[in-house]
Formats: sequence, C-alpha cells, structure tokens
Amino acid sequence: MEEFIEYILLFGNLNQQQIDLITSKAKEIELNKDEYFAEAGKVLRQVGFITDGIFRICYYNNKGEEITKIFIEEKHLLFNLKNVPSTEYIQAATHCKLLVFSNSDWKEISDTIMDWENIVQKITNKSLAQKLERVSPLVSQDATTRYLEFMEKYPTLVNRIPLSYIASYLGITQQSLSRIRKNIR
Repeated sequence: MEEFIEYILLFGNLNQQQIDLITSKAKEIELNKDEYFAEAGKVLRQVGFITDGIFRICYYNNKGEEITKIFIEEKHLLFNLKNVPSTEYIQAATHCKLLVFSNSDWKEISDTIMDWENIVQKITNKSLAQKLERVSPLVSQDATTRYLEFMEKYPTLVNRIPLSYIASYLGITQQSLSRIRKNIR
C-alpha cells in the first residue's frame, strides 16, 4: 500500500485523512501467470495498481493469432472507467500482485478527494506518453532491430517473461527470436 501512496504523491498532495480513505478501499490480490485481469468482451469493474509482476495487453487478430500489443510493469494503473466492454485482454505475463479498488470505491475516492481527478489525469498522461514510446515496433524494421529496440525499451523484461510473448510482440516466431538472441550474444 505504501508503494501506491508514494506513487500517487508524485502527482499531487494528500493529507492523512485522504490517505486513510484510499487505504481503507484497497484490497491486495495476486494473479498467477496467464490469469486475466481483464477479458475482451467484458466490462472491467475494478482499478488495479501493479505492485509486482508484468502484465501484457493482447488480442486475437482475424486469423485467430494471439498478438501482444504492450507490456505493463510495476507502478502502473490498470483501469477502464468508461463502463464499456474491453476489446483486449490484460493477462499476467508473470506472477503478479496488485492493489485493487472497485469502480464504486474509486468513484467515492474521486468524489471525496478534491484534486483526485487531476492526479489521475497526470498519471494517465504519463502512462500514455510511455505507451506511445513502447508501442510495438514498425513491421518495416528487420526482426533483429525490433528485438534490440525491445531490449532498450523494456530492459528489465527480457529475462522475466516467456519468449513466446516477446515473439508475439515483435511479430515473429519463437524460433526466429531464438536465432536472433543466439546471433546477438
């Protein structure tokens, strides 16, 4: 919980009473590797803050192939407050720990803490900027260049998540990725 409060304080100020309210609404949960935080076609009914682990956002293309769009690591919020069904899956790529808030508790926090919307907007803007930097590389690049860029953008992920997820993100086969990794060493 401390981690979340410290993170929030990077974007705005809270008094002790506000911190106590947030703390009273949070629940800690764990998801095993491959479990879903959100599923396509379903409305996400909670807000999550990743304290440990890595998630991936993925979808299935019109050929039924699973495509990894982006990876999300510690100190990030997972939410969709629009109350519309998700078009993508948010899946644990590793064992994950999160703090979760029901959408109604999140709304109560928002209604009670004056500057909450502003704080959340700053967090969202930071996340969007990071997401734009990390979006799956252009397919026009060769696979080795895409992998080298992946290692630059996600330096802590290479040894933490399955190669199949990385290959999916890069738009190549796992065998191609293994060859590239072997040639780089």
